[in-house]
Amino acid sequence: MWYNNILETIGNTPLVRLNAITKDVKATVLAKIETSNPGNSIKDRMAVKMIEDAEREGKLKPGGTIIEGTSGNTGMGLAMAAIVKGYKCIFTTTDKQSKEKVDALRAFGAEVIVCPTNVDPEDPRSYYSVSSRLELEVPNSWKPNQYDNLSNSQAHYEQTGPEIWEQTEGKITHLVVGVGTGGTISGTGRYLKEKNPDIKIWGIDTYGSVFKKYKETGIFDKNEIYPYITEGIGEDFLPKNVDFDIIDHFEKVTDKDAALMTREIARREGIFVGNSAGSALAGLLQLKDGLKKDDVVVIIFHDHGSRYMGKMYNEDWLRERGFLADEKLNARSILSKRGRQEMISIDCEQTVLQAINTIKSLNISQIPVTQKGMIVGKLTESDILNSVLENPALRSGLVKDIMTASFPFVDLNTSIDKITSIINKENMAVLVEDENGNIEIITQYDIINAISA
Repeated sequence: MWYNNILETIGNTPLVRLNAITKDVKATVLAKIETSNPGNSIKDRMAVKMIEDAEREGKLKPGGTIIEGTSGNTGMGLAMAAIVKGYKCIFTTTDKQSKEKVDALRAFGAEVIVCPTNVDPEDPRSYYSVSSRLELEVPNSWKPNQYDNLSNSQAHYEQTGPEIWEQTEGKITHLVVGVGTGGTISGTGRYLKEKNPDIKIWGIDTYGSVFKKYKETGIFDKNEIYPYITEGIGEDFLPKNVDFDIIDHFEKVTDKDAALMTREIARREGIFVGNSAGSALAGLLQLKDGLKKDDVVVIIFHDHGSRYMGKMYNEDWLRERGFLADEKLNARSILSKRGRQEMISIDCEQTVLQAINTIKSLNISQIPVTQKGMIVGKLTESDILNSVLENPALRSGLVKDIMTASFPFVDLNTSIDKITSIINKENMAVLVEDENGNIEIITQYDIINAISA
């Protein structure tokens, strides 16, 4: 047997029992492995459904251009279907999305426009707004609008829900899904509740998103909105695909817990998945006390881990955000081993001769330069030597006339590997702000001392 094209391989994904991470959960926990779809995510299902419905309704015409705002996975499904069906694609996404997602879309021949994350949806720079503008400007184009296009949730009503019902032989008691556009949880949940109204539908939300408070109070609170790192779930508006009547409860998960759980799934279950799966499983563990021995929980594992290699699966990325305890040295431990030192600096309005005397008297080779207490540059022995040799009169000139760019700043969680990669001929030290707000300098000498301590 063979398939006529890659789109026919979408769906019928396996249901796999989780064992190690969920050993303390009384219920049976089953993961729906959506990474086995050809585009490696659950979004393949709704991408094809939206296109086929648009074709049938005459909204998408032969040779047309598909324009969509996407975090990557929907774009992958759309791009794959566009190749098979003969369409072009232009996608807008946010600068918080992993580079791997953007690269994957471009690999399928799509044009990708990266927009700022931290703006309102109505802002003309947002990826929602840019995609809407392009739809008006590009001839013969169509915007699926996965957030409000109900073909999204209908795809899961027709496919994902029936698959789960059949695979569990109707024994499912709980469905756990990370909520972004809302299509997966609402469509799947609607089908399952029609089969058994007692099935609980739990949505996983993230801090910085509006879903949980809106469900519980009916209030759309803009004060709930702030930037977050977790990808694929949470929103700062209310998509039409989110059916709050279907979802029984929202559980919020922190960026840190989501990121670390994503890694745990790979390490302890052998399943390589993305950030939203980590969120979903972390949320389930937060809710485990509400489960009984005979319960059967199905959790959606949305997409593949290969799209997060530069983030959740990158230890330096995790350390820089304080998500991962660093067994290696980092800026914090280097300062701890060295002890508190008052940072020596020189004002930019002082003379070069004063700077020379300071450097000589303190036996140092570089010094930060300040202006009204703020660090604005640096002065090294090389800067002085090169400048004075070229123009001896500069000895009586001002520091600001010969200073160079400031030493780079790092945070306390920056690893020693990252610090040593930053330190070079131009930057012989780095600056760091400690917990008390004091600026300290880390030199090569400090690093050598910390290593040998």
